[in-house]
Amino acid sequence: MSGITSPALPDRLTGVIFDCDGVLIDSRAANAEYYNRVLAAFGLPPLTDEQEAYTFMATAEQALKYIVPPSLHSRLPEVCRTAVDYFRDILPLIRLVDGLRDFLAFLHEHDVRRAVHTNRAGGMTAVLDRFELNGWFDPVVTVEIVAPKPAPDGIFYVQKQWGAPTDELLFIGDSDNDARTAAAGGVPFVAFRNPALDAAVKVDSFAELAGVLRSGPLRGC
Repeated sequence: MSGITSPALPDRLTGVIFDCDGVLIDSRAANAEYYNRVLAAFGLPPLTDEQEAYTFMATAEQALKYIVPPSLHSRLPEVCRTAVDYFRDILPLIRLVDGLRDFLAFLHEHDVRRAVHTNRAGGMTAVLDRFELNGWFDPVVTVEIVAPKPAPDGIFYVQKQWGAPTDELLFIGDSDNDARTAAAGGVPFVAFRNPALDAAVKVDSFAELAGVLRSGPLRGC
């Protein structure tokens, strides 16, 4: 990820923007199941490791067009509608990341706002409903609202909603896409469970991140 450097942690923290997959939820198994069911419906082999990595950070539309040959793209809407029942087949495979609820409560106690910026689309509402996370994030920014990451539009959307300067925000993500988004938006980046990324802070857990914030921008709060 050459040429990308994250700004340092802010002196004052107004809000935290979360990526979804890999940060709020562990969805790799669910993600792979969805795309493998689509591939099977076309009579195609399962995802390769490279395809799985791509689908995890892309939008659903980008991912489907990447793993399915162009000659079959016209059939994608029908196959996706009939081959997979998201609520029955996929949603039960998603797990909440350990420590998230405690970290959200910690931010709330310190009057730090929370938002989500994800390349997900309609499935985001179902995820929040499943884990009773409605009310913890405002706004929730998906590709139905802004251009997908790594475009920084979602960061600017949140910034406008909050009326907060970018140097008082944090973006938490686990992918190169997330790091590029934060850099393009001028927001300090927290690499979550991915030490290979350039970031202001690299953590393996929310408990670790809470400790970093207590000794930094939330010191004395």
